[in-house]
Amino acid sequence: MADSEALAPGVWPGGSRVAVSLTFDVDAEAGFLGDGAHYARRLTAVSEGRYGVTRGLPRVLAMLAGHDVRATFFVPGYTAELHPDAVAAIVAAGHEIGHHGHMHLRNDLASADEQRAEIERGLAALAAAGAPRPAGYRSPAWELTPETFSLLLEHGFEYDSSCMGDDRPYLESWNGNTIIELPVHWSLDDWPRFGWSIDHGGNVADPAELFHSWHAEFCAARDEERLVVYTMHPEVIGRAYRLAQLEKLIDMMADSGDVWFATLGQVARHVAPTLLGMAR
Repeated sequence: MADSEALAPGVWPGGSRVAVSLTFDVDAEAGFLGDGAHYARRLTAVSEGRYGVTRGLPRVLAMLAGHDVRATFFVPGYTAELHPDAVAAIVAAGHEIGHHGHMHLRNDLASADEQRAEIERGLAALAAAGAPRPAGYRSPAWELTPETFSLLLEHGFEYDSSCMGDDRPYLESWNGNTIIELPVHWSLDDWPRFGWSIDHGGNVADPAELFHSWHAEFCAARDEERLVVYTMHPEVIGRAYRLAQLEKLIDMMADSGDVWFATLGQVARHVAPTLLGMAR
């Protein structure tokens, strides 16, 4: 992607120097069941996903309400089917709902037909739960394929948030087509720090590391007048001692006085005229 096809600095509303998007992947049980049917027998494992809705999500929503911050929640269709009240709570609080597949299948391990079903079943389930049609998409495990890319365009998604080709909003391209990309990165995700399973092990990091690393990225983004996207999972960040570090970070960012807390949909709409103009 050429440098000219990424967003130049200094473009945020209200004179803000930095845009911050807090995003949450509400995987719940789908985060496990999508990895294989054998998880249907693993009640303990699946219960960890359910914790993200029963305890983590209410904590996250209450914390965001206390700071009057709007966020983007990527919800698999299966989560919406099992927990329509969770979708209703997210929408009622004024947050954005994004598409996150249906059974949280990794696109790179799914056939073209399975990928289509993930998109279309996910859309139907979100609509049935009362969510507005999502403008944005995030691929499970952040893996896009050529088939996924085509499906996003076919179904009219305005932006994607799965790729890592820049740390500014940019146009991701494939086969002559483009989509607005609001990039992510593993270092700005809670899962690599705290995700652990009996099958693969993992990490249980000092929660203060999350604050220090994410604050350092915020300071760099502010200096460069760009966007920073943080990715979290309610079953992970929703543990009270971890959420305390996120709240501390939000307090410090807000104290800077020149941050625009925005949903990804708001960012996409703001940058679209410039980025799409570059593509013409």
